Amino acid sequence: MGWSTREIAEIAGTTVNTVRHYHRVGLLDEPERLSNGYKQYGARHLARLIRIRRLRDLGLPLTEVERMEGDAATATEALLALDAELAANIERLHRARAEVVALLREPTPIDVPDGFGQVAERLGEADRAIITIASTFYDEQAMSDLGSMVEAEPTDLDHELDALSPDADEKTRERLAERVTLILARHMEEFPWLREPERHLTQARGSVLRTSARSVNDLYNEAQRDVLRRALLRLHEAPEPENEEEAPDRRGDRP
Repeated sequence: MGWSTREIAEIAGTTVNTVRHYHRVGLLDEPERLSNGYKQYGARHLARLIRIRRLRDLGLPLTEVERMEGDAATATEALLALDAELAANIERLHRARAEVVALLREPTPIDVPDGFGQVAERLGEADRAIITIASTFYDEQAMSDLGSMVEAEPTDLDHELDALSPDADEKTRERLAERVTLILARHMEEFPWLREPERHLTQARGSVLRTSARSVNDLYNEAQRDVLRRALLRLHEAPEPENEEEAPDRRGDRP
């Protein structure tokens, strides 16, 4: 005497609905029915169901399970593809776990990338967003350098720029632009790759430039953008900094 649908599902560790689905997609043959209309599954059905479940548990989609039947070459191809996918997932999970461990060891606000916990409090909302966006197209070394730049920047200038009103007067804009220019020059001196960042980019430079420009336009008001524009335009005319007091650091070169 065979098993009912419920019984074979329980033995195989699956559900009645799953067994019925396998019938619908043609993976599992329909069994014979008793005179009362109930299905009666045999050992071959059970073995087949267990094999399907095993492959599904490995991560193979049903379409691949069907293709693998009776074709060793197809089965090998599907398993190699699955192995590569599993390896990539394992690597991703290792990276995620390492970041979680780092967050637990040294709690970092979730709105800044890993490594920026110590400077997060000095960053305004717009700056945090810019740093987060930058982390998607700069490599680890570049992000470490950006963290060093932020850490060395004068807090008073950070706060003044963050609080700069959209209708700030000419005198205020010019004064801030002068300070930002000196900081940009210092950053360029300490981190020469800022002039040619390609080797630290994880995406195409054109895409990075477009993303950066749009982000700055969306996140900073007109006066803040004007200060950055002025600083960039006058950067090539800025004198070389002679000491720390003459060249306090600032965010100006952030993407």
